[in-house]
Amino acid sequence: MNPCNNGIYHEKQVRELCALHALNNLFQEKKAFTKAELDDICQSLSPDVWINPHRSVLGLGNYDVNVIMTALQRRGYEAIWFDKRKDPSCLRLDSIAGFILNVPSDYRLGFVLLPLKRRHWVAVRQISGTYYNLDSKLDSPLVIGQDRELLDYLREQLDSKEKELFIIVSAEKSEKWLKQEESSAEEIIPR
Repeated sequence: MNPCNNGIYHEKQVRELCALHALNNLFQEKKAFTKAELDDICQSLSPDVWINPHRSVLGLGNYDVNVIMTALQRRGYEAIWFDKRKDPSCLRLDSIAGFILNVPSDYRLGFVLLPLKRRHWVAVRQISGTYYNLDSKLDSPLVIGQDRELLDYLREQLDSKEKELFIIVSAEKSEKWLKQEESSAEEIIPR
């Protein structure tokens, strides 16, 4: 859980805490969020339940999107679901703090692959002008590249029906992450 040689903070996967790792990797800070804070969010989202629906039954993590969205809101950010019918070129990358992908993940018990379908959270963000995949299952951050390579990467990820993309923006830029539609040629001109 240390910064790698190039100064990029990258938490590696522990238990089912990929949402925590994705948030900390996104914010590039070891304690941007803690497990206790995410557990508190789960409790606040469903205060009077025996089994909390926002995390794993054993309390080991596996947080859902509601926890991520609430955690981000507490820091002045929003997670906006991206409609994959749109092309990522519609994004105003200069207004986006980062991305969180939700991807399918195999569940293993040691070397045995279990027939359970799990979900995994992955952070992607720009650091010093280069975009990185900060997946906690990777040994180190994976260079994606510049804007063009990022858009190609996002297109490839969104090509899968099982993957979802969330755009992470600061609250003050929550309306500025999407490029304006081109003016229609059929605009009515006042007479």
